[in-house]
Amino acid sequence: MAFRQPIDLAAINAQARNSLVAHLGIELTEVGDDWLRGTMPVDARTHQPFGILHGGASVALAETLGSMAGNLTVDTGKEMVVGVEINANHLRAVREGVVTGTARALHVGRTTQVWEIRIENEQGKLVCVSRITLAVVPVAR
Repeated sequence: MAFRQPIDLAAINAQARNSLVAHLGIELTEVGDDWLRGTMPVDARTHQPFGILHGGASVALAETLGSMAGNLTVDTGKEMVVGVEINANHLRAVREGVVTGTARALHVGRTTQVWEIRIENEQGKLVCVSRITLAVVPVAR
């Protein structure tokens, strides 16, 4: 599966200004034929009260990557994707540094998509695995 649109990571990152994505420091960093990768700092913005990466921050990274990747597979003049369900298994604590998430399509259909997002620490160890289901909907006019 190839993405439908030309991919300009700088433009996509700029589009996320003034949003939760920017507030959490999420940045798209790499793209392949069927995957999208991004990073998020583990710091005061993304910690839970005990000083480790908040599970909700991991889910925000996963949803960001899955939704952005999903939107690269549709004709955005006519359609967009929206999240309808997401789950996450938090496997390892992270106190500092950067985590990297990679979204890969499991299913890209006409009306739904399913993406798996694997989030790893700087040593390449799995921190969180998430799956998001997206609905393909018409763009509101």
